[in-house]
Amino acid sequence: MLGFIGLLGSLALMIYLTMRGVNLLIAAPFAALIAAVLSGIAVFPQLAAEGESDFITSYMGGFTGFIGSWWLMFLAGAIFGKVMEDSGAADSVSKWIIEKIGAKHAILAVVAACAVLTYGGVSLFIVAFSVFPMALSLFREANLPRRFIPAAMALGSVTFTMTSAGSPEIQNWIPIQYLNTTPYAGWEVSLIVAIFMAVGGYFWLKWMVNRAIAKGEKFVAKASDQLGQAENWPLPSPILSLLPLIVVLGFSFIFHEKLGTSALIIALLGGIITAYLVSFKYMQNREKAIADGALGAMIAIANTAAVVGYGGVVKQTDAFLKTVDYMTSIPGSPLIGGAIAVAVLAGLTGSSSGGQSIALPLIAPHYIDMGVNPEQLHRVVAIASGSLDTLPHSGYVVTTITAIAKETHKDAYPAMGALTVIIPLLGTILAIILFSLGL
Repeated sequence: MLGFIGLLGSLALMIYLTMRGVNLLIAAPFAALIAAVLSGIAVFPQLAAEGESDFITSYMGGFTGFIGSWWLMFLAGAIFGKVMEDSGAADSVSKWIIEKIGAKHAILAVVAACAVLTYGGVSLFIVAFSVFPMALSLFREANLPRRFIPAAMALGSVTFTMTSAGSPEIQNWIPIQYLNTTPYAGWEVSLIVAIFMAVGGYFWLKWMVNRAIAKGEKFVAKASDQLGQAENWPLPSPILSLLPLIVVLGFSFIFHEKLGTSALIIALLGGIITAYLVSFKYMQNREKAIADGALGAMIAIANTAAVVGYGGVVKQTDAFLKTVDYMTSIPGSPLIGGAIAVAVLAGLTGSSSGGQSIALPLIAPHYIDMGVNPEQLHRVVAIASGSLDTLPHSGYVVTTITAIAKETHKDAYPAMGALTVIIPLLGTILAIILFSLGL
C-alpha cells in the first residue's frame, strides 16, 4: 500500500511543483526520490543489496539513456525549427494559411497553421511560438476570448498530427526501434482516426468558444501583447517556405526503410539545408539561430530526460510492476493493455516520448511474443501516448499557457485539457475498434 501511495503521491507532487513554477529538472528527481523512499528502494548504490536497484542508478540510467538515444534527433529538430523561425518561413506558412482562411474562421486558421507546421517536422514549441502572434491578431479581429488560443494551437499540434502515420515528430518514430515497423504503420486506420480527432476536436472547441461568447466573454488584450508586430517583418514566399517541410517528409519516407529512426536525422538536415537555400536573405541572425537551436534542444531533451529518469525510478517499484502486470493481462485485445500502459506512463512522466521510451521496452517483447500485429501496436501506442501526456504538469502545457500565451491554468487549461487528453483517448479507442474489425 505504501508503494502505491508513493507512486501516486510522487506524481501529484510533481504536478503541484510544476504548476507552482518549479523547474522540471528539480521537480522530477525530487518526486522520484519520494517514490523511491516510500517504495523501500535504496537511495545510494552503496546501500543497495547485490542485484537490487537504487535511486541514483535508476534515475540517471533513465536520464542518460534517453539523451543517448535521442539527442541528435532533438538537436536536428530544434535547429530546423529555429532556422524556420529565424528566416520567417514558419511565420510565412502560418500567415498564408491564416490569410487564406480568414478571420471569420479564426479557430480553423490557427488549427490548420499549427497542423501544417507540426506535420512538416517543426518542433511543437517552435510551432507555438511561431503561430501565436498570428493567432493573437486573428482572435482580436474576430473578438474571440483570448484564453482559447492555447487550446486551438494544441489541437493542431499535439493531437491528430503529432502521432499520425508519416509524421516526422518523435512520438511517431520511437516505436520503430522496438517493433521494427515504419513511420507509416497502420496508415489506413491512422487516417480515419486523424480525421475524427481533427473534426471532433474542432467542433468541440467551437462549441466551447460559442458558449463562452454567449456568456459575455470577448477578447481582452494583455499588457504583454504585441499585436501587429509580425506584419511588419519581411517574409519569404509561403510556397518556397513549404519546401523545407516537404523535404523533411520526403527524406523520411525515402530513408526510413534502410536507416530506421536515423532517417529522421537525414530528413531534418535536409530540411535545414533547404530552409537556408530558399530563405537565406530573410534570416535575421544565421549563427544565432543555430546556437539557439542547440540550446533549445538541450533544454527540451533535459526536461524530457528528467521525467524519463523519474519513470526509470518508478518502474523499479513493486507498485509499478504490479500495475504493468495488471495492464498486460487485461481481458480482450492486447492493444488495450498496450494503450493503457503507454497512456498511464505518459501521464506519470508528463511526456508522450518519455512514456513510450519507458513502456515499450517492457511491453513490446511481451505483446510481440503473443503474436500482436506490430503495425497495429505501433499506431495504437503512438496515439495513446498523446493523451495523458498533456496533464497540467506537462512541459508543453506549462510553456504554451504561461510562457507564450501569458494565461493561467485556471482559464486556459480546461479547454486545452479536453482537446489534448479526451480527444486522443477517444481516438485511441477508435483505433483499437478499427484494428479489431480487421482494418
